[in-house]
Amino acid sequence: MKQKSRHHLAVNGNMMAGTIRKYFWLFLLPTLAAFVIGFIYPFLKGAYLSFCKFSTTSDAKWVGLNNYIRAFQDRSFLYSFGYTALFAVASLVVINLLAFAVAYALTRGIRGSNLFRTVFFMPNLIGGIVLGYIWSIIFDAILSRYGTSILLDTKLGFWGLVILVAWQQIGYMMIIYIAGLQSVPEDLLEAARIDGASNWQTLWHITIPTVMPSITICTFLTLTNGFKLFDQNYALNNGQPFKFLPDGTQIHTTEMLALNIVNNFSTMNQRGVAQAKAVIFFLLVGAISLVQLSATHKKEVQQ
Repeated sequence: MKQKSRHHLAVNGNMMAGTIRKYFWLFLLPTLAAFVIGFIYPFLKGAYLSFCKFSTTSDAKWVGLNNYIRAFQDRSFLYSFGYTALFAVASLVVINLLAFAVAYALTRGIRGSNLFRTVFFMPNLIGGIVLGYIWSIIFDAILSRYGTSILLDTKLGFWGLVILVAWQQIGYMMIIYIAGLQSVPEDLLEAARIDGASNWQTLWHITIPTVMPSITICTFLTLTNGFKLFDQNYALNNGQPFKFLPDGTQIHTTEMLALNIVNNFSTMNQRGVAQAKAVIFFLLVGAISLVQLSATHKKEVQQ
């Protein structure tokens, strides 16, 4: 009886698998259609428009590489690239060091660790625009005592952005690091203790190499988030203050790449140039991300 039941289940399973293989496209089609409509088509359309002069997508006129030439000649775009790269590196270091330190402390068995994890993670649930305005009020309340404002000082604007983004993202990266730290084999830690290794030696030679997959993920996320940052930059200081270069070009000294592209796009006769900047931006972030993933992945330890 049992043998017949197993045979019956096997036959039904094979029939179901055959049916799924035959009609899988029916289940795949809605998701594929949404992906094409929502991502592939806009991406290809945007790439085409980067070679055109336009005010709306219906009046685009082909101008070839002219938009890209003008983009690289734009001093404000080049300045924003350098400023964004500096911010991405600074935020990467600050966020990952603090997130790893907090995660390491919370996996040492301290009381109330679950409560602390929740508290540290909560800022990540707040939108960037809201955070930007909140921290703008906080910074102005503090700096007004010294007769200045975050809108008047480039260095204050830079570090204000770093503090804001770190406060928002540390909790998210902390969760990833906690998952990595909890996966460290206990027998390795026990062997290190038996051999007389100090806590620092254990951390440096065992824990960190073992959690390299988590470091790879967090480095990738913080690096790409740093380059793509827009809403916090817009809400906190909107690129202010500004200065004029000797050639008369106006530079917003805290304007990052995404904000530079949006501001450029708001000028009617500059939309093709702004679209070219967006394509350059996409290629830049993609290339940097691939290089970073390759570099950190090579250091991962195979368990």
